[in-house]
Amino acid sequence: MGKTTRKPLRSILNIFLDILTYAILIVSLFPIVWMVLTSVKTSWDAQALPPIWIFVPTIENYVSLFSSRSTSGRFGELLVNSVLVASVSTALSVLFGALAAYALSRFPFKRGKDLAVWILSTRMFPPAATLVPVFMMMNALDLIDTYAALIIPYTAFNLSFAVWMLKGFFEEIPTDLEESAMVDGCSRLSAVFRITMPLIAPGLAATAIICLMFSWNEFMFALVLSRNDAVTAPVIANQFVTMYGVQWGELTAASTLMTAPVLLFAIFVRKYMIQGLTMGSVK
Repeated sequence: MGKTTRKPLRSILNIFLDILTYAILIVSLFPIVWMVLTSVKTSWDAQALPPIWIFVPTIENYVSLFSSRSTSGRFGELLVNSVLVASVSTALSVLFGALAAYALSRFPFKRGKDLAVWILSTRMFPPAATLVPVFMMMNALDLIDTYAALIIPYTAFNLSFAVWMLKGFFEEIPTDLEESAMVDGCSRLSAVFRITMPLIAPGLAATAIICLMFSWNEFMFALVLSRNDAVTAPVIANQFVTMYGVQWGELTAASTLMTAPVLLFAIFVRKYMIQGLTMGSVK
């Protein structure tokens, strides 16, 4: 009797969880769907109240985006700047973070746990608190409006997170594998890159996507540290919000194009990212 009673309860619970999952999915995807739909509406349809859901799609917002005065016809160049800055800073963060995390997980340090917590605590600083010192440093080095002015602080901010996240992955890999490789003639560094790094590929992918999202979406430092040559897409997208109103068509078109690269990267590494985010949850 008890088993027959549990089965209907489990079925009801599963149905409830399915409904809840779909509800959360719909709520999460609605802003993205609204953004994409608005980007292919005319200016009149985009600002209509109540919203118009049945309309004739147009690409005029995308054409305007690459030729309007707001972007000076440079939006494609700004996207390239964003890709360059975000990809380089992400690669550096993951590379240096992996090496530092390996050192923390393999070599005994005096008060090593405290050191790891201190590294993570640097990520808790609000970026605004470091804006003026970073600007003064970049200005003294004559790096304002260069890619380095953005890559250096982005790498520094992401580095502490990368170290903390990757440290757990290294701790799950047995040291016997590296020792066996070194017995066969590999140096320690060679063993790390040939043996250990491939084994933590899911962790590297998960860390990379989170670092990439921060670097790609960052606005404040890009606004202050760039003038013309190194301006990124988030800075120029802000110019569609004017004192006369919001240019919803161009703004959503820019947002759609800015979302696409990160989304494509996430889709490409989704298998490793899911494994990386779940690895270490069970010991």
